[in-house]
Amino acid sequence: MPELSWRHQTLIQALLSRGPLRDDEFHSIFTGLTGKNPGTQRQLFDEYLLKINKALSYVQCELRGFRNQYDGRIYYGVVNNISDEQSKLGTKYSVPQIAFFKAIIEAILQDAAAQGSISDIDALNLRLENQVLTGTESQSQGGPTHVPLPLKNFSISQKQKALDELVQDQWLTHTTDGNIGLGVRSFLDLRSYFHNSDIPSCQVCNEAGVKAELCQNDCCTVRIHKYCLKKLFSKRRGERVCPSCGTQWHFVVPKAELLEEDEESDVPTQSQPPLGPKRKRLETGKTGDANAVQSGSSQTSGSTTTDLRRTTRSTARLK
Repeated sequence: MPELSWRHQTLIQALLSRGPLRDDEFHSIFTGLTGKNPGTQRQLFDEYLLKINKALSYVQCELRGFRNQYDGRIYYGVVNNISDEQSKLGTKYSVPQIAFFKAIIEAILQDAAAQGSISDIDALNLRLENQVLTGTESQSQGGPTHVPLPLKNFSISQKQKALDELVQDQWLTHTTDGNIGLGVRSFLDLRSYFHNSDIPSCQVCNEAGVKAELCQNDCCTVRIHKYCLKKLFSKRRGERVCPSCGTQWHFVVPKAELLEEDEESDVPTQSQPPLGPKRKRLETGKTGDANAVQSGSSQTSGSTTTDLRRTTRSTARLK
């Protein structure tokens, strides 16, 4: 296991104690620790992240970068890559609350318009009976499904309380139009779950198009994130068209937004470590899924990998 300095440990501790941090916040902490600006010392920054991830891999954790599909900003956070029976004991959410969260996630992902949100009213009216685990003996024999009483009796007021807690813990968020959307922790932890849920990927970045723009051709399934559209069309001259079917794409690139953030740092991919000034990537894992909602890892204190080992036991998963 690579030995981490106090600076490496402090970066980990910052993410564990505060939860996912926006790139400028995380860069500010890095600058305070090292005296170096990640914007001008990118190779040093990437070397720090690579060394941290090598150490975290021994406790099935990783420092992951991701882009928030609502504001287009890059965030960093520490996630747990495993799910076991012990980790389920660490959740603060009840079974009905977890089922409620799953129902909200599914409702958002099933939106064909890719708005990435549902209204508060729709969220509170979601039925939890659909979240009963499949594959039971009664179901396999075609018999009636037994719905646990806690799910049947989960009231509107209890749903509202769970909703408030999920927003506070950054699993969900209030969007600018007043609806309920995915929080930064969901984008951080649920990457593989999104891909496994058959959500169309963005044509530009290949990440799940949870909140995205659609091609105007009804027969075309292309989705592109708004920030990816800016990146795509700002570098093109002439007609702006769908990269798949060629249909004209009605999109105006704001003149004031020059995509400086996209040139500063790309969102880390899942397998390639940071290498150089332009194609630096965080080493990320592929095993995080919807079970991560039961996690308390990003709010757990710990400045060493020993503390992180405890964190892996406090991260629970949805089933």
